[in-house]
Amino acid sequence: MLKMVISGCNGHMGRVVTEIAAGDADIEVIAGFDINTVKLDTFPVYADPMEYGGQADVAVDFSNPAALEGLLRYCVVKKLPLVLCTTGYDDRQLDMIRAASKKIPIFKTGNLSIGINLAVDLVKRAAAFLGEGFDVEIIERHHRRKVDAPSGTALMLADAVSSTLPYDAEYVYDRQSVRQPRGDHEIGISSVRGGTIVGEHEVIFAGLDEVLEIKHTAYSRDVFAAGAVKAAKFLASAKQPGMYDMQDLLK
Repeated sequence: MLKMVISGCNGHMGRVVTEIAAGDADIEVIAGFDINTVKLDTFPVYADPMEYGGQADVAVDFSNPAALEGLLRYCVVKKLPLVLCTTGYDDRQLDMIRAASKKIPIFKTGNLSIGINLAVDLVKRAAAFLGEGFDVEIIERHHRRKVDAPSGTALMLADAVSSTLPYDAEYVYDRQSVRQPRGDHEIGISSVRGGTIVGEHEVIFAGLDEVLEIKHTAYSRDVFAAGAVKAAKFLASAKQPGMYDMQDLLK
């Protein structure tokens, strides 16, 4: 049986992962990490990961970028594979993740949904085919409590588009302060925050007299939690340190 620890176990997504794992006969959640150490389930909860001295096979993180350093330290010391589901890391934290991936397997993706990862492949193909003849705009919508903008998924889609364009794309996040026509090599990225929107991402290819739209909508956070559990199972079997993502899992 796979022994899992959950970072951010008392948050909304942590609770959903706990519920999904509870219904899986192959997984046992044995500990949780959270600034809120209230015990909401059968496993103990620790504010500092280093307080937990038991054994584990994999860690899943749905917490906050502020928890990253302590979590990485714990996983490196314990040689524990880590699934990172949190977004909003700064450049220094991304460097820390890359450094840790040289010592342990780390699974990191902007979105754990199977549908979104198919959309990544579709926008790559569309950008390669349409080339310079179409302008690219990305619109992402999330609930009012989401703190980072643009979303990690929007950036993942933008990176997918730019990777196959015949030019070096410039990401533009704010047009309010720039009163000039749209640049030829821009990828516009817009964020909407409101209500209880789980997650919507739309990539628009706007050309002369025609528009192609590739859109994904998540109606429940369960799709992300289920993806995290699948990633945990996959990563627990990884033999080598390194960075892994949904494309590795799908293969």
